[in-house]
Amino acid sequence: MARDPAARSALEVLLCYPGLKAIRAHRRAHRAYQKGHILLARLISQRSRNKTGIEIHPGAVIGKGLVIDHGDGVVIGETAVIGDNVTLYQGVTLGGTGKETGKRHPNIGSGVTIGAGAKVLGPITIGDHSKVGAGAVVIRDVPPGCTVVGNPGRVVQKKRQEQGEIDLDQVNLPDPMLEKMQSLYERLTELERCLAKHAAESGCEGCQACFLKAEEIRREAEKE
Repeated sequence: MARDPAARSALEVLLCYPGLKAIRAHRRAHRAYQKGHILLARLISQRSRNKTGIEIHPGAVIGKGLVIDHGDGVVIGETAVIGDNVTLYQGVTLGGTGKETGKRHPNIGSGVTIGAGAKVLGPITIGDHSKVGAGAVVIRDVPPGCTVVGNPGRVVQKKRQEQGEIDLDQVNLPDPMLEKMQSLYERLTELERCLAKHAAESGCEGCQACFLKAEEIRREAEKE
């Protein structure tokens, strides 16, 4: 209830939230899986999948406080390990990268938030209190306290969160590529001004004409 402003009461969460139903079913399936009752465990997980749209393999290890918000299309693989107080949104996949055996799914640290449609693939580790932006595809380890955006996922260092703090902001995410493009644009603008100044001093009308044309094109682009 602390992480979903739409939740009005505990009873509403118990009766209406598919994420909670899927997690409770997984607890039962995981106990059966650990005791060697593989078929029973799979039957429980598949029944839960049909009811909630969330597929959690019975072999996955899930800590306390997991929240699956909305949940439809969430897939958690057999060897995935999820820490405490993790938040997953709809369409998240914690999957493998092929037909390899053994450990093939990710480890998710505590306090991690994974945005809608994000894919975390392979036996990688997402550090504690990190955040994966919506639609990101992560195939490499992520250090603690970082944000990942893009496809393939790009890691951006950010201010480390306080212990116990969970960052649910899925809008105000840094974009390193955009920042680099903006820096390049500003540098080119400065170079064009410098060239125009030297062209005016040397009386080169051709260079001045090119600069004026570039300025006109830039102004039109800014209007659009």
